[in-house]
Amino acid sequence: MADTSTEEKKRYMKEFIRAFNDIEEAIEPYKQHRRELRKEFKDNGWLTTEEMRSAVKAYRILKTKGDMDEIYDAYSSITGLSREEETDAN
Repeated sequence: MADTSTEEKKRYMKEFIRAFNDIEEAIEPYKQHRRELRKEFKDNGWLTTEEMRSAVKAYRILKTKGDMDEIYDAYSSITGLSREEETDAN
């Protein structure tokens, strides 16, 4: 990486902060929509906060192609079943 002067660093820092701020402002409506979605599901009694957390965790595991044990643990958390209970049910 090339050496940069103090003035160049200041200019890059300002550019970075401006770009970062633009992204943060663009993301905010989506964050608000996500908060409203969670509130709706909680207010209607469709899912508890913990169930939503588990669903998000399962989603993120699937998104990053997590291993089957992680996916199963997240699923178990959502359904409330342990591995033994599910084995007994089958």
